[in-house]
Amino acid sequence: MLVLATLFWAGNFIVGKAAFVEDIPPMSLVFFRWSLVWLILLPFTYKEIIKHKEVILKNLPLLFFLALTSVGLFNSFTYLALVHTQVINASLFNTAIPAMIILLCFIFKIEKTNRFQIMGLILSVLGILSIITKLDFNILLSLNFNKGDIIMIGGVITWGLYSSFLKKKKFTLPLLTLVHILCTFGLLFILPQFLFEISQGKIIKFDINLSYILIYLALFPSIGSYYCWAGAVSIIGANRAGIFLSLIPLFSTILAMFFFNENFYFFHFIGSVLIVLGLILSNKKL
Repeated sequence: MLVLATLFWAGNFIVGKAAFVEDIPPMSLVFFRWSLVWLILLPFTYKEIIKHKEVILKNLPLLFFLALTSVGLFNSFTYLALVHTQVINASLFNTAIPAMIILLCFIFKIEKTNRFQIMGLILSVLGILSIITKLDFNILLSLNFNKGDIIMIGGVITWGLYSSFLKKKKFTLPLLTLVHILCTFGLLFILPQFLFEISQGKIIKFDINLSYILIYLALFPSIGSYYCWAGAVSIIGANRAGIFLSLIPLFSTILAMFFFNENFYFFHFIGSVLIVLGLILSNKKL
């Protein structure tokens, strides 16, 4: 289940890049992806939503924030980044999310932070810098970064916020019901992005390729991954499951090299090593 979950999430980067190749506007892709997810989930969740309406209404502020950071912003940052940068770069940035969670939990006083986590955070930041500067000090001095890499940092921050504040969730909802609620609220935030994109003359073209892309995105990274991940965590626990997240950039890199002839460079390797070392330190107890 963990391998399937990470493989589906890796496929999200590949399909996001394929959408760019097919001239599918990124905000339109996000809007129609989550609209399709909403329609697929509705028959399975509407009774549970009615049943848990008091819990939902009581926790609206947190649910709105979780929807904004996950559905409303993370995917927008990701697909927009893939317009300007490699799949390999975008997926490697995601390995720094655990370090971002540690930083945000420290800032918002959600969890205590130890010295190993601080050291891990520093190593992860150095890993990100290695990737966005391509180990070229002149890029750092001139601030001449790849636009897509900078946008993807926004994605890392928003998913970090989502994961950090998810720890504040004191209520319980069935998994698919929670996904549907976040999808519903998230669409409210996606709609203005979608309308702005249309106002800029970027109109989506409906064809068979778009249908394939939307079906994959709705069924696999949007529903399948969440279901497989939650099921696996309930069996072996979050800590052991978390190790498998490193499979996402591995799968993404292999698929990107196969489908898009992308190259894995030395700066990717150095950045990956630093980020992984940061993750190891971050999970070390006092």
